[in-house]
Amino acid sequence: MVALNEIPRRRYTAGATPLEHLRRLSAELGGPQIWIKRDDRLGLTQGGNKTRKLEYLIADALNQGADTLITVGGVQSNHCRLTLSAARAEGLDCHLIVEEDLGPDGTALGPAGANPPEHTGNFLLFDLLGADSVTVLGHGADLLGEAEILAEKLRGEGRIPYIIPVGGSNPIGALGYVDCAHELLDQFAEEGVDSPTIVTPSGSAGMQAGLIVGLHSAGSTVPIIGINVSRSQAEQEPKIVDLVDSTARFLDLPHVPRDATTGLGDYVGTGYALPTPEMAEAVRLFARTEGILLDPVYTGKAAAGLIDLIRSGRFPSEDTVVFVHSGGVPGLYARTQAFT
Repeated sequence: MVALNEIPRRRYTAGATPLEHLRRLSAELGGPQIWIKRDDRLGLTQGGNKTRKLEYLIADALNQGADTLITVGGVQSNHCRLTLSAARAEGLDCHLIVEEDLGPDGTALGPAGANPPEHTGNFLLFDLLGADSVTVLGHGADLLGEAEILAEKLRGEGRIPYIIPVGGSNPIGALGYVDCAHELLDQFAEEGVDSPTIVTPSGSAGMQAGLIVGLHSAGSTVPIIGINVSRSQAEQEPKIVDLVDSTARFLDLPHVPRDATTGLGDYVGTGYALPTPEMAEAVRLFARTEGILLDPVYTGKAAAGLIDLIRSGRFPSEDTVVFVHSGGVPGLYARTQAFT
């Protein structure tokens, strides 16, 4: 087994993120005791789960002598925001290639490209953080292909680019959540959280895959339920499994059983980043009971899934659930129409 402390890492957060007991929300729902892992409070600009991944990805980039980062995502990408923030902290150039959102009816928008309006939410932060370039392409574009073209151009200019995939979700990025799994186990012991189930958003899968591998490496049987934000269960689970397997191989760990992976696809609605009434209810409920803001794309839909599972009896009152807040709150301000 390769020890995590032997792998190069940058540090963007001072200490562990809080694990908080949501007493008022638990009482409101009349179900299990709900705790929340506050990864919205990770370091870099406005925080979020990608910060853990970037601690390993940026270290790898620096070890390769990179002077430029290139990454890709949606026009309101939290990952792009945090990659750009890390670049600023390290004195690196950073180029973003993003695809336009779908419109409210689920169809691609026109060439104006930005839904919500360009200078809102994360897209505003791209400007404030001074991205070296932001290229907006149509929905469904080959973002990584465009990143490779840009990287080749930059190499021709004598630069050393480093490409980070969507969400930072590869075996190096997933190491951030292998580490988080150990952090959580320590916090469970400190807080007396007994036999919990972890519920987490599942998108590019790096967070969920890293947690699965981390728990497995520690000999823990704590189950993890992913709530998919963009794909059906049949589409998402193989994606998670592939990343679980490649991350375990990277760390020279034993094979992780297939049944450790669950990604529920019942709460996506009409598509990625498209609002649902259940998401809006969940965001309001967390805000009004606990003063915690969720985002409409990831945590809002995952919380809607959690609430439905509780109401349908999946978690009886004697259970304990730990909900992972993956951040993304700047995107809330770009999608205010979802709450009107």
